Amino acid sequence: MYTSSVTSTQPGPTECHYQLLYQINTRVWLTQLSRTLGRIATLDDIADSELDRLAELGFDWIWLLSVWQTGPAAQAISRSNPQWRREFAETLPDLRDEDIAGSGFAIRGYTVSAALGGAPELAGLRQRLQKRGLKLMLDFVPNHMAPDHPWIDDHPEYFVLGSKTDLTRSPQNYCHLHTKNGPLILAYGRDPYFDGWPDTLQLNYGNPELQQAMIGELQRIAGQCDGVRCDMAMLVLPEVFERTWAIPTQSFWPTATQRVREQVPGFCFMAEVYWDLEWALQQQGFDYTYDKRLYDRLREGHARPVREHFRAGLDFQNMSARFLENHDEPRAAATFSPEVHEAAAVITFLSPGLRFLHQGQFQGRRKRISPHLVRAPEEPVDSRLAQFYGRLLTVLRQPILREGCWQLLECTPAWDGNWTCDCFLAFSWTGKEGGKCLVVVNYSDHQSQCYVAMPWGELAGQMWGLGDQIGTALFERNGTELATQGLYLDTPAWGYHIFDMRKI
Repeated sequence: MYTSSVTSTQPGPTECHYQLLYQINTRVWLTQLSRTLGRIATLDDIADSELDRLAELGFDWIWLLSVWQTGPAAQAISRSNPQWRREFAETLPDLRDEDIAGSGFAIRGYTVSAALGGAPELAGLRQRLQKRGLKLMLDFVPNHMAPDHPWIDDHPEYFVLGSKTDLTRSPQNYCHLHTKNGPLILAYGRDPYFDGWPDTLQLNYGNPELQQAMIGELQRIAGQCDGVRCDMAMLVLPEVFERTWAIPTQSFWPTATQRVREQVPGFCFMAEVYWDLEWALQQQGFDYTYDKRLYDRLREGHARPVREHFRAGLDFQNMSARFLENHDEPRAAATFSPEVHEAAAVITFLSPGLRFLHQGQFQGRRKRISPHLVRAPEEPVDSRLAQFYGRLLTVLRQPILREGCWQLLECTPAWDGNWTCDCFLAFSWTGKEGGKCLVVVNYSDHQSQCYVAMPWGELAGQMWGLGDQIGTALFERNGTELATQGLYLDTPAWGYHIFDMRKI
């Protein structure tokens, strides 16, 4: 049975400030804006009204994907790689070379791309975000650089070097490159389970000088935003790096996060991380780590593993970034049926942690857009999902779900032999002023029944109204029965309730 990287006894309620993050593909956004304006758009062209809309939806963070300078070397590889072009053509049947700008993770330099308006326009956009209470998150890619990064000529020792034997045995992981210092065999950036990314070169974390140089890059980035999303952050952990490259190295993240926060107190670090290494990175200075395990359990479609996942300690859960899609994952609307999508979203975004949503998710977009591309396909809006997310975001703006106390609740059989109680997930939220919210989901493909144990001791002796904030259900229940028996529910497949509980 899987719970999470960290297990604990049944956690009690705790308080935290739960925030919402919205990921935007910057280059795609500006391409769409360019079509509207009839000219090339830059960051200055993003309207204040659009920023107002994002703030009104309740977001705290805007993550702008792919703002850094990329170069012609990586772009040429992206355009010529047959496998990648097939993928791009599936997204854009009318694919053109100009749609392929090169991966936003093949970075030539941590300076804002001139095509986007450069550093002054990013600074202006950040000021406009700050006026609306929005914080800016940008990318940091610790593992690799683009093949035409200046360090290739100036500091070849910063990269993992290979031999002719390496190139012969593993041509998918090494390349021959002509540099200012002569020809070199260099390793592609990669993780230990896949072939290398041929538009990148692997940085050598066994070199202390490289580590200091990357801390310097982070410090420069920290002057331009409020937080960073660190791509494949676990790849530079000593145990992972040595397993991949047989090169011993010292820990990078504890020093890096500390040094940046000495310069910018409160700077936020979010890690893309897998392989049950989330807790390790939380302990090394990360504020948030991807919760891919929850996403995978939701895709499997069974309630019990999802419920067991929430038995992890809240110190772990509060630092988990919960999502249903991002630029790496397939679109949620293409992965889940509409009923399952809604149920999974209620679970994901009404649990503790960072609520991480993605551009196009609200409209039910079905085609994932590679970070190599700067154009999105035209797709119709899914009106059902648009309405659902509109209601959900309204609910998520409530203080009780931003600053309240969360607790996992137990669901018991409605009668002897009633096994369908195992199909439910139930959470409570308790507000600072005593408000009460109950979240219940039947995460199964059949009708299910249960009693939900109530966590509030003051229910007895009162009548209570339970109004569904996202549906139409409205119940009146005797508080003494709620306190002793729990709340009886008979819920259809993939059904859910978000009850506001008030005394009558």
